[in-house]
Amino acid sequence: MKRLMAICFALALLTFGVASAQNMQNDDMQADAAKKAIQVTGNISDDGKMFVSDKDSQSWTITNPDAVKGHEGHHVTLTAQVDADKSEVHVVSLKMAK
Repeated sequence: MKRLMAICFALALLTFGVASAQNMQNDDMQADAAKKAIQVTGNISDDGKMFVSDKDSQSWTITNPDAVKGHEGHHVTLTAQVDADKSEVHVVSLKMAK
């Protein structure tokens, strides 16, 4: 009887371990998807710390304002990594919009 209980307990632990590993892999895949750079068009604020998108007028905090230095107040297209939860963008590159 003890042997049967030990086997059941071991199987339960094994099942939990496999499920936990799959969940961690799924979280890593979601984090990688969030880090992909996308293109957005809008205006850089006068102080260079905010970006307002043309699409929905949403304001985003620029996490690396040095990347937009010299383009304050300009209409630009950013290639950026977006963190929608924090309303932040990390600018990878930018070019003047038409």
